[in-house]
Amino acid sequence: MKLLINIVLLLPVVWNAGQSCAEMIALVADAIIDGEASELITDKAVMVEDGRISAIIATSAIPTQAEVVVLEGMTLMPGMINSHDHPLLYLDDYQNAHLQASSAYKALLGLRTMQRWLQHGWTTVRVMGDGDVYYGNQDIRRAIREGVFVGPRITGAAHYISITGGGGDINYFSPEQKLVADGLIADGPDEIRKAIRNEIKYGSDWIKLMVTGAFHSVGDDPKNVAFSPEELREAMAEAARHNVPVAAHAHATAGINQAIIAGVRSIEHGTYLDDESIRLMIEHGTYYVPTIYVGDYYAGTDKLLAQEKNDDVYLLYRDEWLRRIGSAHRQGVKIVVGVDLGGYAIDPQVYAREFATLVEAGLSPMDAIRAGTSVAAEMLRWDAQLGSIKVGKLADIIAVPGNPLDDMSLLENPQFVMLGGKIIRRPEL
Repeated sequence: MKLLINIVLLLPVVWNAGQSCAEMIALVADAIIDGEASELITDKAVMVEDGRISAIIATSAIPTQAEVVVLEGMTLMPGMINSHDHPLLYLDDYQNAHLQASSAYKALLGLRTMQRWLQHGWTTVRVMGDGDVYYGNQDIRRAIREGVFVGPRITGAAHYISITGGGGDINYFSPEQKLVADGLIADGPDEIRKAIRNEIKYGSDWIKLMVTGAFHSVGDDPKNVAFSPEELREAMAEAARHNVPVAAHAHATAGINQAIIAGVRSIEHGTYLDDESIRLMIEHGTYYVPTIYVGDYYAGTDKLLAQEKNDDVYLLYRDEWLRRIGSAHRQGVKIVVGVDLGGYAIDPQVYAREFATLVEAGLSPMDAIRAGTSVAAEMLRWDAQLGSIKVGKLADIIAVPGNPLDDMSLLENPQFVMLGGKIIRRPEL
């Protein structure tokens, strides 16, 4: 057995999309977080066959023909789900960067970015629009599905749809300049209807609406509501006709509440939520993706063109916001992990710090992990296939050293990553 284990651990990291899965793999770690239960599971092995979890059995009952991967000192858990990010935003100064790179260049960097995320345990990514004229993320997803490259599971929206002068527009050049904005600009019900149809036509399985202004863009106000009630109603009606869920970027209280009432599936950021916002989210079953750590990452730096807006929240209002997030969770709002850090310029290790911010806001460590696994999968409507370590589900499984319930920073350094039964990363000797 020891010889077999050493052979397993010496094998290199796999990036070959054509590698076949072993017929039967047994994963043995100190403990299991299954993504649903409140307690650790011990003395069990996770059996993987044909890309799925086939059994969870006593370690003493592992079949002799299984390839055994022993992850001593580690905890198994479902692959992490990043439910809000922008892989093609390859520099901190993302609006200028958008004007300086082709869609093809951004797609190449975006692919590499998502491969790095996968190496760090993020097996599923929901793209929440991106700074791309075309549909780079949809092409990346296609290439991964066709086996050309290895990468995480991808869902989401190609673009964030914004009004003229909104958070997805470029508002700091003279009117003589003819620029293509980083967002998709749509004004009035007719343009919004056409924009949504194009998004769906070219592969978006979510619609992202910039319902309010943003904190990281120049020349707009996050405390203002962008879309009119008529525009918002038409956007929801058009998306509903195609059975495509809508995510609402919303900071302002009025925008948050209007979006919830309109029927969006998720509120992104939700900075100025109030008691009514919480009540409405519970009533409508709306998921909440607060994206806290991105502001911590940039606070007090000089990396953003709109640095002052970011710092207003993260240096002056953060404690109150976290208190409201914790209150929302305790009252029953479903909180979901979304990182929102963008792509290639960011060390992939830091993305998992979003879990720690949720604990700081009042979630238990186990609830924070569920926010980035089973609850996120439920929001994506993929919970029948992934998000927990359960028999029959896809074998998207990671292992982190130690017990992350005692130290959330351990999520920053997964030592083992499996995607659909294929081993992507093995422990380093």
